[in-house]
Amino acid sequence: MRHNIIIILILCLSVYQAPAQEMYSLEKCKQMALENNAKVKNAQLSIDAAEQTKKEAFTKYFPNISATSMNFAANKPMMSMEMDMSASMQPLMSVLNPVIGWAMQSGVPIDPNALAALENSEPQKIEMLKNGMIAGVMATQPVFAGGQIVNGNRLAKAGVEASILQKQMSVNEALLVTERYFWQLVSLKEKMKTIAEAETMLQRVHSDVSVVVEAGLTSRNDRLRVELEQNRLAANRLKLENGTQTLKMAFAQHIGVDVENFDVEQPDFTGIAPPVVTTDHQQSLQNRPEYRLLEKSVDVAKLQVKMETGKHLPTVAVGAGYNYMHFDMYRDDGMKNNFGLVFASVSIPITDWWGGSHAVKKKRLEVQQAINTHNETAELLLIQMQQLAAELGEAYQQVLLAQKSIAVAEENVRMSEDHYKAGISILSDLLDAQNLLQQSRDQYVEAATGYCVKLAEYWNATGE
Repeated sequence: MRHNIIIILILCLSVYQAPAQEMYSLEKCKQMALENNAKVKNAQLSIDAAEQTKKEAFTKYFPNISATSMNFAANKPMMSMEMDMSASMQPLMSVLNPVIGWAMQSGVPIDPNALAALENSEPQKIEMLKNGMIAGVMATQPVFAGGQIVNGNRLAKAGVEASILQKQMSVNEALLVTERYFWQLVSLKEKMKTIAEAETMLQRVHSDVSVVVEAGLTSRNDRLRVELEQNRLAANRLKLENGTQTLKMAFAQHIGVDVENFDVEQPDFTGIAPPVVTTDHQQSLQNRPEYRLLEKSVDVAKLQVKMETGKHLPTVAVGAGYNYMHFDMYRDDGMKNNFGLVFASVSIPITDWWGGSHAVKKKRLEVQQAINTHNETAELLLIQMQQLAAELGEAYQQVLLAQKSIAVAEENVRMSEDHYKAGISILSDLLDAQNLLQQSRDQYVEAATGYCVKLAEYWNATGE
């Protein structure tokens, strides 16, 4: 039974394979960056927030409706007085007594006790406004507000457009960073291939030298020299592996994938096409979101002037309302009343005109600042495109030179190996030739990947 379990475990271990890493192309990496990059997500949230601001500004066109209610209860009545009815009735009774006497003689039924009570009544205490309630609904419609509502809506719309341009800039930045990460990782992986090829060659040379050393035809120094070169390559491989792993972690975080199941495809560097450089950089400038954002900033500054001017103009509004009041009075049921009203209001900020004129002048100066920044930055963007065009052409020439260097280095290695085997040259010449070949291949990889990065930078700078 134990023997069977061991056999099953061995079979399971032999069948198990580590999960294969998913290979990502450059386009796939760009897609993942746009879906998962935090800056792109935040840029979209900024657009959504600007849309809400725009909707909020639109509500200013409609009436402002408010409802108010106030209940109060005091610890004692807010109004209190005493009225002496007998004192008030004395002058009146002196006038009414002859009339009452004539009425009684005429047979009119009058209660003498009631007259006596009226004449001799106790003082009456009157209290009111101890409890009460006021409620109302008011609707106000602005008729003229100095253009603040219209210009406020224009500002909100400009904010949405600016947020869209800022998102485009975030997208371009994310794509450019993706290109840089991708080609840096490709460069390290290609250098790893170069080291592997050099290790294969050194292994072959080490075998040949070992045979010669064992035959006593050369000293052990040659084999030690080869082993030292192998150790140097091993150290370089370790540095490349660590650098590749660190770069993969940063790249995976940038595009939002798991680093354990992530790797990039190796593109073909054999057919690098010459760059296509646009000649109309002025037209390309119009496509850049940075330039359009500068234009938008000038428009916003001009709208700010109108908004500031509107703050110091008269405002006109009309409205209507309904109110209900209930106060406790000296009567049991108190006082109740409800009424509607309409009104019109005009507000003229007379004392603000003085200070407001300076505020408007300040906003106009800010417009000029925005125009100056627009013009200066536009010139810098044109210079950037021209500089990148020159650097792109230079990068392509570096690729061509590196290709020629590889061809020369490969021929040098072939001749050095043949000469060493024929005994014409020494081992150090072969090792030097191998080092030159490795350096040439590394230079080509750096030139090719640098060209690809520079091409992406140029496309980004020209708005393509």
